[in-house]
Amino acid sequence: MVQIERLAGLNPVHRRRAAALALWRWRTPVLAFEMDADWGVDPHVLVSLFRLAAEPAGEQSRHAYGQAVAVLSTAPLFESEVDPDTVQLVQLETIGGLLAFGELLDTPVLDAVERAVELSSGLASYLDSLVEGSLYAHPSEETHHQYLANLADRTSGEGYFASRNFAVESACHGALRTLPDSEGLLDSSAGRALLALCEDFGEELVATLRWLRTTGH
Repeated sequence: MVQIERLAGLNPVHRRRAAALALWRWRTPVLAFEMDADWGVDPHVLVSLFRLAAEPAGEQSRHAYGQAVAVLSTAPLFESEVDPDTVQLVQLETIGGLLAFGELLDTPVLDAVERAVELSSGLASYLDSLVEGSLYAHPSEETHHQYLANLADRTSGEGYFASRNFAVESACHGALRTLPDSEGLLDSSAGRALLALCEDFGEELVATLRWLRTTGH
């Protein structure tokens, strides 16, 4: 409910940015791991889509995004059945989020923005479930427990990564109104700071994904 209320209070430019930042939190996890060669996905196209999502709204970025999506859509991945492991699932879900982001380029309707934001929170909760269900102790288990213990407004049952995702999301949403509508996230120090905040969280996700892959998930 808090998430929906926050998004509803944003103008179209800010909604687009909120969706872009939600996807950016998974940029590092997607690009840090080599993709299955059979998928035929060019990582450079994904890099381009992330960058274009962070650019100012306009005909030029909309056209470039559409071209990149058209290239991505020709990959064999979309004509085959995939049985992904945890890392690959994160890659696939994020690729799906990048494709869906194209819906926001004309009119950032609330439902489409919510789906992008919920994608990030859903993946974070998914990793929490894998960590909690593992037979092995997470290398940062004590640090994570201490983080959760120090949260004053933790949602009941919410794990570390879901809580961290919500904290980053809240910080981003709180700063969106301070950014000029005419600029992209990469065009100002404030915007780049939000992207860096998402990347810091992404580095944590990468470390845990590597650990999960090593321990057999």
